[in-house]
Amino acid sequence: MPTLFVNAGGRLRAPWRLLAFAAITAAALLVIGGGGGALAGVLGIHLPSGPYRPAWIQSAGAWCLLLALLVAHWATLRWVEHRPWTFVRLGRSQAHPRVLATGAVLGALAIGIPSLLLVALRWLAVADVSHPVSWTTFLAVTLLLFVPAALVEELLFRGYAFAVLRETWGWRWTLGVTSVIFGVVHAANPGATVLSVSAVVLAGVWLGVVLLATGSLYAAWMAHFTWNWVMAALLHTPVSGLPLPTPAYRVFDAGPDWLTGGGWGPEGGVLAIAGMGATMAVLVMRRMRRKEWME
Repeated sequence: MPTLFVNAGGRLRAPWRLLAFAAITAAALLVIGGGGGALAGVLGIHLPSGPYRPAWIQSAGAWCLLLALLVAHWATLRWVEHRPWTFVRLGRSQAHPRVLATGAVLGALAIGIPSLLLVALRWLAVADVSHPVSWTTFLAVTLLLFVPAALVEELLFRGYAFAVLRETWGWRWTLGVTSVIFGVVHAANPGATVLSVSAVVLAGVWLGVVLLATGSLYAAWMAHFTWNWVMAALLHTPVSGLPLPTPAYRVFDAGPDWLTGGGWGPEGGVLAIAGMGATMAVLVMRRMRRKEWME
């Protein structure tokens, strides 16, 4: 018999499951963050100084949050859901190399082609950097920052919560609500505008479609990572309004903000929206014969 806490199927209702997940995440983050800080102090580990210090701090925070989220997913799946990792699309079978490659290529093309078009039209201009920083350090920072950051956001917005809400509301409402929240949380980033936040909302839809169409959160993670990495490491543009010191050259806005994204970076412009729309359309058309992802 259904109650306030349990549904007709004998499972905890969605709000209580999500509350349990949030509580476990907070507890894990408290332990991991405190333990990591104490260990660094005992070992005398200090973050390096220099132009990348803020990025190193962000990277350390991202790795701590990633570990906490993975612990929370494991604990919730084991003790609340009694389900395998496939429930959140993180099973071994969902990490097939072809699926990972699909996500990576989609992410690179969706932002890479529009950005290169902007460069060709001279709406994004390339300038030399008079005092370049080290390429080795730069590439290390981009990998150590964007690999965990992309997975953190995927776990938060398209991981356990997405799976629970999809089971409760269906994929359409879940995709819409999580995408709006995904956009809103980016509104505090430097240079945010109505257009850039709207583009992030669409990016939430795009990443959700990658998840639904491939059946793999790994694919969405790869798409998210390569999107960010292409902008930061190859194009040397800001990522969601957050720039990094770059070696050799930098790319700056030289055209209308509605096309180039302005200080937000090219992902906030209309061409990036078109890139997401085009790759999403190709992905959906390839999956039209398979209806499972829409159920």
